Amino acid sequence: MKVYYGIESFEKRNKAVVTTGTFDGVHIGHRTILDRLIEVAKKSKGETVLLTFYPHPRMVLNPDSDLQLINTIEEKTALLEKAGIEHLIIHPFSKEFSRTTSLEFVRDILVNQIGTKKLVIGYDHHFGRNREGSFEHLKEFGPLYGFDVEEIPAQDISDVNVSSTKIRAAILSGDIETANKYLGHEFIITGNVVDGKKLGRELGFPTANLDLENRYKIIPASGVYAVRVNHYGRQYNGMMNIGVRPSLNEEKQSLSIEVNLFDFNEDLYNQTLEVSLVKRIRDEKKFDTKEKLMEELTKDKVIAEKILK
Repeated sequence: MKVYYGIESFEKRNKAVVTTGTFDGVHIGHRTILDRLIEVAKKSKGETVLLTFYPHPRMVLNPDSDLQLINTIEEKTALLEKAGIEHLIIHPFSKEFSRTTSLEFVRDILVNQIGTKKLVIGYDHHFGRNREGSFEHLKEFGPLYGFDVEEIPAQDISDVNVSSTKIRAAILSGDIETANKYLGHEFIITGNVVDGKKLGRELGFPTANLDLENRYKIIPASGVYAVRVNHYGRQYNGMMNIGVRPSLNEEKQSLSIEVNLFDFNEDLYNQTLEVSLVKRIRDEKKFDTKEKLMEELTKDKVIAEKILK
């Protein structure tokens, strides 16, 4: 997959088969659209093009909103590549760009810049200034500018009974299994390993402390999770704790995310880990002594290993 940072860097195609949207989560509902996009492109011997935006439009138009995203832009890019998209355009979203009319969006961007011959969109898709553009507008513009438009029927989308809103609710409640079912893949957390208190090392369970950097990334409910960790192409089983480190009656702190990789004993500082969450094992707990905490962590590991088999 080729990635373009800005529409102006994309070279117009002769047979572009296009879709556009935020695609947060790249969930099974999105896959209905993407699979149809790929199918249409194969039949017409065209090339698939997905136009998305960063930052997320709501982050620009309503910066004080409590928006939480399932994916970082890097995670979304990787998922779209796995889905089979050939060209991904990530265009900067700004207040100025938000004033683009629906006509300007179709004529200047979809047609003149990308070369759209077929447009595939989800049900009830809106675009342009104040979301003024709709499927009805696209049906009018199509004959004028030489492209066909196909809307995925509401029935096809609703049959999978999924939405980004449902997935976010499942993640926030710690119901990772439901979230993964709706996503069609495991929920991912990507972060850089930073220095920590090294308590886990003292207990025989060394942890990598993750700094997520992106403040819009959704974080699951506090607790212990069975996870898989991707480290430079190699996968390790492990367990992750999300919480405020109350385990030994420490004073309440900011949220921490710590992952223990099983059968791993290398320095991870300043490296990036991709963690796939599989199942929540338990709530975060407080323990009176290190011994009781070690006992619980040992039980957690046994449970995690059974889940990850």
